[in-house]
Amino acid sequence: MSNQTKPSKTWNILVWIAQALVAIFFLMAGASHLMMPLEKLAVTAPWTKDVSEPLVRFIGFAEFLGGIGLLLPSLLRIKPQLSFWAAIGLMTIMLSAIIFHISRGEGAMIGIHITLILLTGFTAWGRKKKAIILPRSE
Repeated sequence: MSNQTKPSKTWNILVWIAQALVAIFFLMAGASHLMMPLEKLAVTAPWTKDVSEPLVRFIGFAEFLGGIGLLLPSLLRIKPQLSFWAAIGLMTIMLSAIIFHISRGEGAMIGIHITLILLTGFTAWGRKKKAIILPRSE
């Protein structure tokens, strides 16, 4: 790897921190949306009682897969560009969540979504431009 393509250690560490935080959040959120009974889930996520159970489970599945996609390709260095696309997908989910919560008059709920969009956007940018992970040599 030439000096031009090798990311600085600082950038790489910062992107890994953001990537790990976002992945952990989505793995946990996805798991709870997938497996927790809706009655329990509605205590912390009131919106879940107003939408169909299949939609809640689908969102959980998408969040969980997004968390995996954010980490595994980069960690294993197998098609690491997929982590960028997972980040884009997770940003899309969070943008959709913002629109959904605003439409319900739940503006106070969007702070975490905005924070996640910023962290996920930083991760996407970092992995695409600043701290690129190259695939393993075969």
